[in-house]
Amino acid sequence: QVQLVESGGGLVQPGGSLRLACAASGSIFSINVMGWYRQAPGKQRELVALISGGGSTNYADSVKGRFTISLDNAKNTVYLQMNTLKPEDTAIYYCNVEVLDSTTYAVLPYWGQGTQVTVSS
Repeated sequence: QVQLVESGGGLVQPGGSLRLACAASGSIFSINVMGWYRQAPGKQRELVALISGGGSTNYADSVKGRFTISLDNAKNTVYLQMNTLKPEDTAIYYCNVEVLDSTTYAVLPYWGQGTQVTVSS
């Protein structure tokens, strides 16, 4: 089993910044990919950003140039630096990880519990 602990959400004014963190622990042999998704009220969950264990990144068009995803392999922790935040960034942000399980050697996905980000004046 793998546990994900998210932190860093909150209320910020438009144009402000927040940094989300998601720490993974448990039966991890290696991390294939970690990422962030978000879900706004009345909308489907959408991809925000992904990073592979090797450092390759992928971003949604709506956040390119404003958000930066990074991975600390030693700590199994993924970060999302969010700058120039807009009201439309308001959502619950979920961490997702795909790991090679150290006990079963199966490739398994896990989700965090979500953290609220609200951008409002």
